[in-house]
Amino acid sequence: MIRFSSIGGLLAAAAFLCPATTLLAQSKVAIVNIQKAVVETAEIKKAQTEMETKYRPRQAQMEKLQGEIRQIQQQLQSMAGKLTPSAEQDLNIQAQRKQKDLQRMGEDLQADVDRERNDVLGKAAQRMQEVVKKLAEAKALDVVVDVNSTIYFKPALDVTAEAIAAYDKAYPVK
Repeated sequence: MIRFSSIGGLLAAAAFLCPATTLLAQSKVAIVNIQKAVVETAEIKKAQTEMETKYRPRQAQMEKLQGEIRQIQQQLQSMAGKLTPSAEQDLNIQAQRKQKDLQRMGEDLQADVDRERNDVLGKAAQRMQEVVKKLAEAKALDVVVDVNSTIYFKPALDVTAEAIAAYDKAYPVK
């Protein structure tokens, strides 16, 4: 009797699990590389070009300063032993000041670029999530998973290209 009741319990449990398995088998899943999708939008490509143009003069200033530092170092090397101690000290002080200026300029430039890039990417990432949600609803998808959270998936499940196209259509570059 014990055998029959445990088998009956197993059958009941199996019957209970079958609808869940069937439901899971019918779920529509897609994969998206959200990072790639954001970075490859026309909006981000345009923002990248604009940022490069915007910060190019500051980069040129830094390159000029680097050249001045190299000239001072070359002057110190080529004139070694020929300069008075005072003249050598003056050149070393000039080089140190220019090096500090260069470091500050680099830090300021990096901070400005990082801040602007993070603002642009944050806004685009938020928009991309909205686009992916609409795409999922339009395709009647039950789940969309980021590629970074998956171990394996069939390439046919990847909707990244569709997400990029939908984003560019929803947010055209002006």
